[in-house]
Formats: sequence, C-alpha cells, structure tokens
Amino acid sequence: MSYLQIFFVQFSLSLLVYSLIAKWYVAPWLAKLPLHDALIPLLFLHAFRFLGLVFLLPGFVGPGLPEVFVVPTAYGDLLMSLLALLAIIALRSKWKAAIGLVWLANIVGVLDFIYGNYHGIRLEVQLGAAYYIPILANPAMWVSHFMIFWLLLTHRNRRNETRARGATR
Repeated sequence: MSYLQIFFVQFSLSLLVYSLIAKWYVAPWLAKLPLHDALIPLLFLHAFRFLGLVFLLPGFVGPGLPEVFVVPTAYGDLLMSLLALLAIIALRSKWKAAIGLVWLANIVGVLDFIYGNYHGIRLEVQLGAAYYIPILANPAMWVSHFMIFWLLLTHRNRRNETRARGATR
C-alpha cells in the first residue's frame, strides 16, 4: 500500500469508530441536556487544537513541510482553540452572543480542516511524529463538528416547531 492509501484506511477507520461512539453513546447523552450544556463538551475537544502549533517545529514534523500548509494550518488550529475557549466561556456565562460564537468557531474549524486536509493531501506532506494528529485527532474533531452543527440545527428546528405550535393555539 502507498503512503496515501494507508493514511486513508487509518483515517476512515478512525472516523467510523468515532462516529459509532458518537451515535451510540455521546448523542443520546447530549440529547438530554439543554443546548448550552450539550455544546460545551464538544467544544472542549477543539480547545486542544493548539496542538497544531507542532507543525511549526521542524525537528518534530517531517522534513521540508511546505509553508502553504504549515503556517495556515498551525495558526488556524490556534485560532480554533481560542474560539472554542471563548465559546465555552460564553456558553457557561449565558452570554447572548454564545450561540453565535459557537457557529463562528465551528465554521472556522471546518474551514481550517478543509484547507489543511486539501493541502496536506495535495502536497503529500510527511508529518513525521505528528502523523497521529490527522489519523486519530482529526476524525474525532470532524465528528464533533458534525455533532455541533446537528445540535445547533435541531435545536433551532425544535424551537421553530414549538413557536408554530404556540401560534396555532
């Protein structure tokens, strides 16, 4: 198998395992919580995205990583980490802008992943010791991003249904 084939097998299996954990254990538990409380554990995972700064350490990652990948990926992860922390604080403090911050953080996080994954695959970057990030951490974060969108959208739909029922009474 080639490097990319091995990568895709490992990434896909990690994504499958995290998706099953999310569907069978995490989603049922989160569904019982108020929206603000359900979003926080999902955002905590992204609060650790500062680990992406490791891409700036040439002795730790593979040799000669292209700057078009390294700099935006590392700082995009740092930005996502800070946005996740801010959103967690906003949710816990019941700020009016809390849900808007969650949307912003989730969109920025997904765009950062799309950018990093696209350039990482296109340039066939060799991550060295940081190889664990895209095959173990990123699939968990993809599932978390999906779950955040799911919670935000289903909560909005439930709220609209409740309003519609109230208007027909």
